[in-house]
Amino acid sequence: MILVRNLRLPLSCPDPEQEAVRRACKILHLPLTRAAHTGVAKLSVDARHGTPVLVYTIAITLNDEGEESALAGASPCVCFTRKPEFTFPQGHTPLAHRPVVVGLGPAGLFAALVLARSGFRPLVLERGPALSRRVEAVENFERTGTLDPNANIQFGEGGAGTFSDGKLTTRVGDPLCAFVTEAFLRHGAPEDIAWRQKPHVGTDLLRGVITGIRAEIEQLGGEVLFDTALTGLNVRGGVLESISTTAGEIACDRLILAVGHSARDTFAMLHCAELPLECKPFSVGFRAEHLQTDIDQSLYHGAAGHPALPKGEYQLSQHVRSRCVYTFCMCPGGQVCAAASEDGGVVTNGMSYHARDGRNANAAVVVSVDGSDFDQNPAVAVAFQRRLEQAAFRAGGGAYRAPAETVGSFLEGRGRLELDRVQPTYPRGVTPCDLGSLLPGELAGDLRTGLQAFGRKLAAYRAPDAVLTGLETRTSSPVRLLRGDNLQCISLPGLYPCGEGAGYAGGIMTAAVDGVRCAAALMRDCAPAKNEEN
Repeated sequence: MILVRNLRLPLSCPDPEQEAVRRACKILHLPLTRAAHTGVAKLSVDARHGTPVLVYTIAITLNDEGEESALAGASPCVCFTRKPEFTFPQGHTPLAHRPVVVGLGPAGLFAALVLARSGFRPLVLERGPALSRRVEAVENFERTGTLDPNANIQFGEGGAGTFSDGKLTTRVGDPLCAFVTEAFLRHGAPEDIAWRQKPHVGTDLLRGVITGIRAEIEQLGGEVLFDTALTGLNVRGGVLESISTTAGEIACDRLILAVGHSARDTFAMLHCAELPLECKPFSVGFRAEHLQTDIDQSLYHGAAGHPALPKGEYQLSQHVRSRCVYTFCMCPGGQVCAAASEDGGVVTNGMSYHARDGRNANAAVVVSVDGSDFDQNPAVAVAFQRRLEQAAFRAGGGAYRAPAETVGSFLEGRGRLELDRVQPTYPRGVTPCDLGSLLPGELAGDLRTGLQAFGRKLAAYRAPDAVLTGLETRTSSPVRLLRGDNLQCISLPGLYPCGEGAGYAGGIMTAAVDGVRCAAALMRDCAPAKNEEN
């Protein structure tokens, strides 16, 4: 197809998509009758210079496809492209047992999907329940404060990303992103994820996509065991022979380990098995809530509220000393979640429905930490996370209430929750707290400096009644399980560390892509098991 980029249209244009197609054809000197198909390949909003403008990329396929490449040089904004085709070559040595995937978050889900489509009939273990029962457990926790450590916002079908904004943005630019997007579309994701600059699904629609992909895996011969956790690796002669689980021992010589960023018992098991774990950078802080209208006005100014504009999103960062303070997982029109997965710890996160029609916007405001803060000891890094979560639980007063403070108070160190226009959305309720006292002093100071810098970049961050709810500790895995160029663990052949929990992803899209990549690596050396009973 032909792509015509950077077609800039004012918000006042009555039919901007049709006008963008007309301008694309004009640039190509192409009568519309010669086009077999036209459509939006990308739509973004440029609000950097006052009044926002819509920026289109239009895709055009000709009736005579042989003429398309000749038009690529018609203008600097025109290029010719082909839709990527994905093939996953297989080896010739049959596996003794079908491959096992541990974890049914985005990484495990897509690893299992690729394996199933290639005839490998994977066995998938998920420590949490199927999605319908998981949703019930989360809603029960929000109402009653009764936490199920294996059925919550971190664990269960779909992984932590299920209760999020469902963002599919990524900076990696990997062609496999198109494979993931196509699978999402096949299973009911909104069509606009194919062309929006910042695609998102929303937690409500994402649930149907996840169960649809799981159903395809099962229809192709895969099997999912819910409420089944990995408890050990059984190795003989340096080779993986089987795994121990809460459902018993399972023969296994190929294992994709996609356990997510919160499987601390699994990290401890790997550490005790002397597998090569190392600290990796992660971040801690809190959730910041503003009025969505304040965010829109800060970004779009006088055009805020125009129906052609998406809900305002932002991403801010500021280097402070040797650290970075930044916003993460921004959820327009969303709510703050109760994301605990361990008794006696408070964890916050954020999510949005597809409509993004909530009153508040929220985002994590966090400061980076790394191995140098923990003597390069992964166990110390995990203990640091846990200690912060337990401190937040005590400060909230129990029952999984969360400590909270307004921005004006936090910047001045007053420990007050001076509510005005912004009302907190954390479902278990909040307790006034000096949030700075819950973090090591230099981290609290860096967050204050970062917030002041954000206020100079985005007007909404100057609002003293914005609410900070703590603590945000699960931005990413604190550990990495080292793997080689073949994507296998460097000390245990047959083990493929995968996704966020292994330290190789940072969101739904990158985790899913890593799952595809690990499945492809497994298949390069193997063929499906011959014994249908395995």
